[in-house]
Order: sequence, then structure tokens, then C-alpha cells
Amino acid sequence: MNHSLSPFPLGRLGFGCSTFGREIGAEPAFALLDHALAAGLTLLDTAATYSHGESERILGLWLAARQSHRDRLTVATKMYPPYTPENISASAAASAARLGVEVIDLFYLHKWDATVETPGALAALDRLVREGRVRALGASNFTAEQLAPLLVRQQAEGFAPFRVLQNNHNLAVREVDAPLRDLCARQGLAIVTYSPLGAGFLTGKHRAGVQPGSRFALSPGHQDIYFNPEAQRRLEKLAAVAARTGHSMSHLALAWAMHQPGTSTVLIGGRGPTYIEQALAALAFNAPALFAELESC
Repeated sequence: MNHSLSPFPLGRLGFGCSTFGREIGAEPAFALLDHALAAGLTLLDTAATYSHGESERILGLWLAARQSHRDRLTVATKMYPPYTPENISASAAASAARLGVEVIDLFYLHKWDATVETPGALAALDRLVREGRVRALGASNFTAEQLAPLLVRQQAEGFAPFRVLQNNHNLAVREVDAPLRDLCARQGLAIVTYSPLGAGFLTGKHRAGVQPGSRFALSPGHQDIYFNPEAQRRLEKLAAVAARTGHSMSHLALAWAMHQPGTSTVLIGGRGPTYIEQALAALAFNAPALFAELESC
């Protein structure tokens, strides 16, 4: 059986749909997706937990209205634990229904959970691929220590392997370390990173406190990830380099994330087209000396 990735390329940039149904509705989401597609972004990433399925539903409505573009697109979504065989099958079916697709291009486990180690979990994921319900499998928010034994088991059993790892990785919070990069390189996994601006933390707009209406205000659980001494120290370093060079904090943070070793794709998001243009400009800006300086804290 061919366990290769979907024939649709992931691309250097992908578009994350986590704001759909939470911060923006269907009409602005459609405009954003149209702009992303026109800019060459063909990987569209969502999850069942984003706005309790509303993000998948909005993306599905857009896909239904853009059928002529479907072959260009890679649609990725994620399921939440527990990773029991029953829940794996039901979650894939529910996501496919909300997305309005017969086949999910890339299906992730949304986060590490010990239930993936129980008998039947990896076999159930393999069945999704063998039955043609999913083209490729991914793992999100896993460490090297968590991912490595699963890859060994998949190979030993002849199961469809995880082909993509997706983790948070930005100047403030770095969850793709050297062991994880090495593991993915050895096993042939593409690395997709998300939140290059740290949900807005790295723009500097929260330096005086959480801004009303922001992601951190709408999802307070994210605050502890960034509002801590280590992340704050890295933010101040970014601000200092930005002030000295004349580049915006956002530009530098985006460019740093997009030129990390081993990273195949960076997911961007936002509420308007300017976020996409900002990301494209950062992709074209490669300044290794500046990047090294940003990391020196």
C-alpha cells in the first residue's frame, strides 16, 4: 500500500482557520480564503475543536462554493482525544461531514494523549487510510519522546505512519527542538509550525496588558503559555532588535519562524488580508545574522 502524502503540496505557507467562528464569521472568512488561495496558499488547516466545529463548517461551505479549486487544495483537520478506535472513526466521519468532503487530506491527532498507546488506536488510524477516508496522518503537539515509539510501532505493524508533525514554534515559545527535528528528518516527516506571531504576543500589542477582543482575551487559557518571564524576555529582545533595525516586530518574528531549519511549512492566520501580505513579505526576508541575534536570549 502507498503510504505517501497527498499529492497536493503543503507549500512554504499554509492558512490556519482557527479564527473562523470565533473571531470572524463566514463572510470575512470566505474573503480571507479567497485571498490566501490567490496568493498561492493551498494548505488549509482547521480542527474539530475550533469553535466546536464551526471552523470546519465554515471552511466546508467555502469548499463547496469553490469546487473548481478542490484539486489544488490540501485540507487538514484534527481530532481530540481520547484516541479509542471508536472515537477515531467517529471523529473522522464528523469532521468529513462538516467539511463536506469524502476524503480528508491530512488528519492529525490534536495533542499527545496516552490513549494513543492503547491497543487498537494505531490500527484504527491505519484503517482510515486503508479505507480511503484519510490520505495522510499527522501528529500535533507531540515531543520526540512521545512520537518516536509510535513510529516504531507503526513500522513494525505495517501501519500507515504519521507523515507530518505540527507544533507551536515561534520566538517566544519553541516546541520544535533538535531531537524532534532529527527524528522527523530520519523518519521523513514534514514539520509544520503554527502561531509564528504567538497569537499576537510577538507583535508587542500586549506589552501593556491583554488587549480586549484579542485571542488572549477570548481564550484566557493561552495566556500562561506566553505571559511568563522567559517569553517576556524574548519579547523584549525582539523589541530591541526591531527598534535598532527599523523592521517591525511582526516582520522579524514572522521571518524568523519561516526560516527555521527543518521547517517545511508555517501556518499563518488572522482576521484580514493584510496578515497574508505581511507573511509573504516576511517569507522573502532571510537575514541569518539577525535571526541569530534574536535567539541569543
